Amino acid sequence: MAKMGRPPRDTAPVTIRMDQSMLKAIDDYRREQEDLPSRPEVVRRVMEEWLAAQDKRSTTE
Repeated sequence: MAKMGRPPRDTAPVTIRMDQSMLKAIDDYRREQEDLPSRPEVVRRVMEEWLAAQDKRSTTE
């Protein structure tokens, strides 16, 4: 897992609330990963994958 410290300058915090069932699903997914990412890291990874898929979809249409 990455060290804590100052975040990169070109980032901004995003605060969201999730119900317990979504948090449980995130935690279950985290535990399947080899590096046990944090909740925020899971959200970043999933969003990156989704955005990449959207990018591929828009270039094939």
